Amino acid sequence: MLLIVGLGNPGAKYANNRHNIGFMAVDAIADEYGFGAPKSKFSGQTREGFIDGTKVLTLKPMTFMNESGRSVGAAAQFYKIPKDKIFVFHDELDLEAGKFRTKLGGGIAGHNGLRSIKAQIGAEFWRARMGIGHPGRKEQVHAHVLSDFAKSDKDWVDNLLDACASSADLLVSGEIDKFQTKVTRLAPTPKPKSKRNS
Repeated sequence: MLLIVGLGNPGAKYANNRHNIGFMAVDAIADEYGFGAPKSKFSGQTREGFIDGTKVLTLKPMTFMNESGRSVGAAAQFYKIPKDKIFVFHDELDLEAGKFRTKLGGGIAGHNGLRSIKAQIGAEFWRARMGIGHPGRKEQVHAHVLSDFAKSDKDWVDNLLDACASSADLLVSGEIDKFQTKVTRLAPTPKPKSKRNS
């Protein structure tokens, strides 16, 4: 069994925030493969289904970001899921908007959701890092991650979510490098818009 986690904050107020792209990703995967209706379990929202014959549980912690580990730890312990079968989709400030990278273990780069999960289960889980770009200054980070995606972001966000969903069979089969490559091919990083002289 695989556990695919999306990080975000619960509630309509946060639904379209950059910080919630992890929630959006697991919803896209669950919808793509016709998973069951959401259920409230493990202080989170879960959906169950199968991808290429493998049972998969998606989890969106409803604890708010900085307590995400409580939800992930409870689900992993209940189903006895090893850390290398846990995939966490999350926003990544250190990647430009639209870029996508995967990695096993490593640091948390100041991400409170990852910090909470690491505290509960250790660092050796898979991260699916979804670039949202950096605002440029440290003091602007909080407002950046907790603000909604702009209308101009819609195309690349939708493309990235669709690419993650349609490539999830490679995630399940353990072909992580191929998963990253396919997502990147299907959702290339958007080119910055040229600035016209006024």
